[in-house]
Amino acid sequence: MTTEMITLKLDDMFLKEIDSIVEKQGYQNRTEFIRNALREKVEETKLKEAMIEIAHLKGASKKKTSDEQLEKVRQKVFEELDRKINAERRTGIKRRFEKR
Repeated sequence: MTTEMITLKLDDMFLKEIDSIVEKQGYQNRTEFIRNALREKVEETKLKEAMIEIAHLKGASKKKTSDEQLEKVRQKVFEELDRKINAERRTGIKRRFEKR
């Protein structure tokens, strides 16, 4: 990874606040603190953008699902899981008896 140097002008009082945080929080230097702060801001911005995109999708589906349909799907999923779990149990029991 290559890095590029940039120049940044900050107010003296703000820079003193940064220096205080750098010392109290155990950053090695101002650069490390500023780089970390910028990364956090970029991630925060990405998260906000994703949340806005998701909000636009809310209610976008043309087909509405009733509670009855959801219950049928839930029941079907539980039945399939139950079959798989029981099949795995039988297979596990069978393997244990084969080892004896």
